[in-house]
Amino acid sequence: MNMEDIARLAGVSKGAVSLAFSGKPGIGDETRERILSIARQAGYTPRSRVRPPVRPSEDSPRGREPAVLPFLVVANSGIVTTHYDRQPFFRELIHYLEKSTESGGLSLLISAIDMERFEDDLRAVAEAHSDRGAILLGTNLNKEVISRVAERLPKLVVLDTCFETLPVPFVYTNNALGGYQAGASLCRSGHRTIGYVASNVRIPNFDNRRRGFDEAMREWGAKVLPEHEFSVDPMVPTAQEAFKSRFRRLLNEGSPLPTALFCESDFMAIGAMKSLAELGIRVPEQVSVVGFDDIAEAVIVSPELTTVRVDKEKMVRAAVRLASAAGDSPSGLSVKVAVDTVLVERLSSSSAPLPTE
Repeated sequence: MNMEDIARLAGVSKGAVSLAFSGKPGIGDETRERILSIARQAGYTPRSRVRPPVRPSEDSPRGREPAVLPFLVVANSGIVTTHYDRQPFFRELIHYLEKSTESGGLSLLISAIDMERFEDDLRAVAEAHSDRGAILLGTNLNKEVISRVAERLPKLVVLDTCFETLPVPFVYTNNALGGYQAGASLCRSGHRTIGYVASNVRIPNFDNRRRGFDEAMREWGAKVLPEHEFSVDPMVPTAQEAFKSRFRRLLNEGSPLPTALFCESDFMAIGAMKSLAELGIRVPEQVSVVGFDDIAEAVIVSPELTTVRVDKEKMVRAAVRLASAAGDSPSGLSVKVAVDTVLVERLSSSSAPLPTE
């Protein structure tokens, strides 16, 4: 393995690897340690670099480094870009991973697999980690990609998606329940003409949220009219012109507006609220808005966002526990762990407005 291989696995440039090895400023501490950890695991020791000490955990023999837990991310695929760690949901997952591994006496090793160099990057990861438990971020991945990774890493645990027909351990959010909770809550509040804001990039998590939401609509006798279906970029938490133009058309035509919107993620909900504000539509007095994920930004926006809470910490703890156990034992029966959601009601939603005469 050379510096270029290490750069690919760390998701950084070759120059960043050089800065990490030399100890020079120019990269963050977390990035530096990630690069050095990858180099250590690969047995790559650059010349004239003093190896930094690693604090052993209480469970580790004195003088030994803590066991490594690889966290793999397939970047440049779907909604996960090279800068995935800047997105709130993934940033929070990584935070809980760092917290959980540290408390368990493990060293978290984050490795990026570029979809454009998938086979080469996967081969390098497998050569270094095929004998240990590892966690794969599955949010953006289809069944085929997960199968290919699992073939090379037999002790893999997949986080944040699930394919029931794959004999692989999964830890994931009960997205159908979350969608159902959002839809049922709006219906209980008197809403019947409800709009749906969907991602224009589809992943199983979004499809399952829609499935649960539709079930709630059927039970309450509500429906989503075709003109109240909206498609937006899930990675842009700002006003989007396509959404605004659809809403503006309803206003110009004098068509009834949806009294509420369910959005497949908080980013989409925040963008929807900004679009409505620019159109002079008040939230929640005219249109209630509900999101999904409960990212930190949900309580920063105004009004604070009603959303479906995803228990990221519980998911991560379960994934780390499974991966740690897999690293200590031969491959066996896999398990699938679904973590339920909770609706968190804040100021962006209210009872349906009274009909005007």
